[in-house]
Amino acid sequence: MLVLFALLLSVFFVLPKQSRSLLQNIGKPLAQIVAFPLGALAALDRSLQEAWSGYVALRRVYDENRRLRREIEFLRGQNSELREVATASQRLGALIGFKERTLSQTVAAQIIGRDATNWYRGVVLNKGERDGIRAEMGVITLAGVVGRVVKANASSAVVLLVTDPNNAVTGLIQRTRDEGIVEGTAQGLARMKYIPLLSTVRVGDTVVTSGLTGGFPRGLVIGAITNIEKVEGDLFQSAEIVPEVDFLKLEEVLVITAPRPLDESGPDAGSLPAKPSKKR
Repeated sequence: MLVLFALLLSVFFVLPKQSRSLLQNIGKPLAQIVAFPLGALAALDRSLQEAWSGYVALRRVYDENRRLRREIEFLRGQNSELREVATASQRLGALIGFKERTLSQTVAAQIIGRDATNWYRGVVLNKGERDGIRAEMGVITLAGVVGRVVKANASSAVVLLVTDPNNAVTGLIQRTRDEGIVEGTAQGLARMKYIPLLSTVRVGDTVVTSGLTGGFPRGLVIGAITNIEKVEGDLFQSAEIVPEVDFLKLEEVLVITAPRPLDESGPDAGSLPAKPSKKR
């Protein structure tokens, strides 16, 4: 290419002046014609370079956005875990504080399973015989009575809830001092049976444990009466009870390993002070 260019240049200088003028006159419009596509190619090259640079910059921004999104998702997950830990710590702190105030010996446990069938209403605890838990021990929480241990092995225990029809606890109507048997119902509530006909029980009365059966001291809240049934000819009346404990949100409990005897706990004392009944 260089040789050809040098040859053309030498020919240009060797040509007579008239020929050189002719070539100059022809070369000017030819140069303009050639310059147009060359300029277009140069502009296209600049556009491609700018587009590539823009693509590289956008790709970097896209990668950075993906990295930032991953970091945000990770931080959100950590924040959610920390909130859950804080909530659990608050619950456990309140439970431990209650455990220290109780008159009975208790063992704190967490719920690790729930009955997935319709055979019974129960939960599984992460504590068992090696923690001092045995069958027939009462189970409570800050709100009130949860149920009774029906089976225990070395590392876990099964608790039958107070709402199970196979469970029975002796109850006491706090206002009238009338006693009866509290059993679970098929509807997931509880019912107090054998209330004397002359009792002045009314809707809203609080029912607590009487302390006459093993497992529970006197005065633990079971629930509030929502309905009273009197059947003509019956010797007793019965009442429907809504339990104080929300079993769907139950996570930690206390197992009463050694309830305080009735004569030591007083007429209305227990490991849980009775609360005023709530309107339901």
